[in-house]
Amino acid sequence: MKENTGNPLHLKSLNHISLLCRSVEESMSFYQHVLGFLPIRRPGSFDFDGAWLFGHGVGIHLLQSTEPEKLLKKTEINPKDNHISFQCESMGAVEKKLKEMGIEYVRAVVEEGGIQVDQLFFHDPDGFMIEICNCDSLPVVPLAGEMARSCSRVNIHQLVQPPQIHP
Repeated sequence: MKENTGNPLHLKSLNHISLLCRSVEESMSFYQHVLGFLPIRRPGSFDFDGAWLFGHGVGIHLLQSTEPEKLLKKTEINPKDNHISFQCESMGAVEKKLKEMGIEYVRAVVEEGGIQVDQLFFHDPDGFMIEICNCDSLPVVPLAGEMARSCSRVNIHQLVQPPQIHP
């Protein structure tokens, strides 16, 4: 059997992220009304409170904390903290909507090779950070290769080619 060195676990895609919540209802509302996720059916065999949502090609699994008062809530918006990022069609429209909704956010800009990427960072109700960006304009350039592609059009298997063995 040929070993797949570029994808040793034979991964296909990101399925979901799981987030511990103070209030599943409050978090569900946020992910539905701010980010446009849709609630989906969750296995009835689970013996704990939670909710599943799906949107933008990824699932979000919300888990009710058994001790919500002990969950630390981050208040400082730090772009260097753990976060999930979503690409958008219009940064201006996103910023306008966040202002209308009264959601506090931080702006950041990344410049690379004459390309500018705008970023907006904000927290969900439990302090988990969300980034919205126009990152698609920044090419993904493999360290060992020469082909550049935009983020949304990258297939990692095309970037990481297994070594060719020549007899």
